[in-house]
Amino acid sequence: MVVEGNHHFPADSVDPALLLPSSTTSVCGWKGTANYRSLVVDGKENRDAVWCYADPKPQAAQIKGRLAFWKGVKVTG
Repeated sequence: MVVEGNHHFPADSVDPALLLPSSTTSVCGWKGTANYRSLVVDGKENRDAVWCYADPKPQAAQIKGRLAFWKGVKVTG
């Protein structure tokens, strides 16, 4: 699913062993509060490279629990 140019993936499509918790959050006026995770691949940590809206505002309900990536992450399938 693409929202504002960002691909949002189902959480169960990402290996949870690659994700580390983070205390970082950000707020979007129409989506709500995003919580971040760091991504660890081949022993290298990309801090706060993943975000998720666990409880988005009603108008963004379609991205609830989905993961999005940035900071140079390239998703291939």
